[in-house]
Amino acid sequence: MTPTAVALTIGDPNGIGPEIAVKAAMLCAKVQPDTRPILVGDEHVIRFYTDKFAAGWPLTRDWSSPDKPTLRYHPVTALDPEAFRPGQGCAEGGRATVAYVEAALDLMARGRAHSIVACPHSETNVNSAGIKFSGYPSLLARLKKVPEDEVFLMLVGAGLRIVHVTLHERLAGALERITPILIERAVRTTIDALKRQGTAQPRLGVFGINPHAGEGGLFGDDDDRIVKPLVERLKAEGIDIEGPVGADLMLGRQGFDAFVAMYHDQGHIPIKLMAGRNSAAMSIGAGLMFSSVGHGSAFDIAGKGVADPTPVLRCIQLVAGANQFKETV
Repeated sequence: MTPTAVALTIGDPNGIGPEIAVKAAMLCAKVQPDTRPILVGDEHVIRFYTDKFAAGWPLTRDWSSPDKPTLRYHPVTALDPEAFRPGQGCAEGGRATVAYVEAALDLMARGRAHSIVACPHSETNVNSAGIKFSGYPSLLARLKKVPEDEVFLMLVGAGLRIVHVTLHERLAGALERITPILIERAVRTTIDALKRQGTAQPRLGVFGINPHAGEGGLFGDDDDRIVKPLVERLKAEGIDIEGPVGADLMLGRQGFDAFVAMYHDQGHIPIKLMAGRNSAAMSIGAGLMFSSVGHGSAFDIAGKGVADPTPVLRCIQLVAGANQFKETV
């Protein structure tokens, strides 16, 4: 079987990202040999961590080398060696984080990678570099040159998949942006992503905007005006979808392949509460299959050898099973 190529970006080079990327690549070779992570980052950073944590594993740019204990990488020149200071966040690290993602997107565009997994970033460092950043979905949309509201976040963990109609913005602004058009885009993008992951006929549950989905107008008419007519129209098309139902009640129901949340906390709280750092964040839409871990760069333990690569491996396994595209180089 030809291995599936996953571009694995090392995240903020001064955080734990490079360490867990190297460790996860080694783990993947042992437990999932039909998947081939390709480390994407500055060569001097990758070599620093392979020397420390991957002794005996050759580092190679030859992706077609025989299957053996080998770590493959794609070099990106983004971080000056003087700015490589594990444990010390800086704007240069934020800029490099984005450069690695750009390189991974290029690998996908050229057919050399099936999907992307990104190790932890620092929103502070990216913004300090003068790059607008409020999460991967909006950044990826800009890099792909599509409208930001065509890429959505799907959090995965503890048996749940929750897609967010709106994400990192003030709640008042999010509520102003929630329209039938935006919700429909989120629903159709979710269905497409689930089908690519092997669910032939996805079943979706849609959260209400207001408590109890408005309680028949008692707590506002937003759900009756905005969400309910859309759900009824999609049902008439043959889409298996229910809602709007209050998020607390809907989450207790069984048999849904994914839920659609209206804003950040509706979707993040249940996943983070139940799955914690083992959650995975997927960016879906615009032809993307992109996942990142649900935790931060942990600068306080960077380079110390104690960071756990398991969440990265989960992300790799998540995107590797998304469709049948296989590496051809």
